[in-house]
This record gives sequence, C-alpha cells and structure tokens, in this order.
Amino acid sequence: MYRSVFKPLFDFCVAFVALLLTSPLILGAMLALAIVNRGHIWFLQPRPGKDGKIFTVIKFKTMTDARDAQGVLLPDSDRLTAAGRFIRKTSLDELPQLINVVKGDMSLVGPRPLLVEYLPRYSAEQARRHDVRPGITGWAQVNGRNAISWKQKFTYDVWYVDNLSAALDIKILFLTIMKVLKADGITSDTSVTMEKFMGDE
Repeated sequence: MYRSVFKPLFDFCVAFVALLLTSPLILGAMLALAIVNRGHIWFLQPRPGKDGKIFTVIKFKTMTDARDAQGVLLPDSDRLTAAGRFIRKTSLDELPQLINVVKGDMSLVGPRPLLVEYLPRYSAEQARRHDVRPGITGWAQVNGRNAISWKQKFTYDVWYVDNLSAALDIKILFLTIMKVLKADGITSDTSVTMEKFMGDE
C-alpha cells in the first residue's frame, strides 16, 4: 500500500511544497548560472526511470561546454566553474529535480537515475534498481554518494528495492539533510564527479 499509493502522494505533496519554499534559492542559483554560463542554466538529459522508461532529468548546469582544439570536452575538473562548484557542494543542483518528482518521473527517495548507456551493462541483479522510481536521494547516497564504488552503489540500490518502507524513506531523507550540511561524499576518490560505469562489476 505504501509503495503504490502513499509514497507517490507523499512525493507529490512534499516536492510541491519544497519547490515553493526553496524558490528563492532556485532563483538565486538561476541568476548566478545565467551570468557564469552565459545564459545556459539548465542541464537536461534523458535518464531511465521505473522499468527503464526514459524521461528527461532536470538539474542546474554546473559545468561549461569548454572543449580542446580537437573539439573534445575538457575534463570535468576543468569545466566546473566556481559557481558550479558551490552549487554542487551545497546540492542546490538537485533542486530542479523536484519538478521531476511533481511530474511523477521520480520519487524523493530511490536509486539515482543514471545514464541511458548503462542499461545494457547491468547484470540482472543490478537492473532490479529500476523496479522502483528513481529518487533525488537514496540509500547509496547516504552511504557514500560518489565516494563509493559502483558495485557498492548497486548493492545499496537493490537492498533499498527489497526493503522499501515509509520508515526507511524518512530515515534516508533525514540522513540526506545531514550529508548535505556536511557536503560529504560529493566527489569520488579520482574525479570531481563519478567515473563512468563500464559494467562487469
């Protein structure tokens, strides 16, 4: 009952109220990024949702599109602006995903929506992360975020699918607030973002 009825209703109500309450922060971030990124505010990208259905995730654009002489994108660390680094550190880049929650594409809590190109790389067990709607935050995020391996991350995701409950969601939301306040686990050990998942983990 919680998974099919109360969780979607809770998601919609909380996300709608959160959008209203955080609107000053969202507008401030929009203004800063409009200046730094020369008008390019939004990062829009197709991601797989529940049952692998593709939707467009909405985030703030924290990196420029700077390229080298051959037209190849520069490393993430070179494209991450000062404003983008602050927005990422404070997790403000995640706020626009509240729109995805209101639309029903995402949940407040669930496995993070990853790249479409990863779909054929998952094992049957790892693919079970798509049995529920993806979330803005999740069990893997409060247990290391980008500082843990892909294998660990998928283990946490599947564990969440098997143990989903109202109590667990509330616990994850509380732990997420603590993580954001400490800016903990935002980067991996070798990159400012998470390295790509290549499968076989």
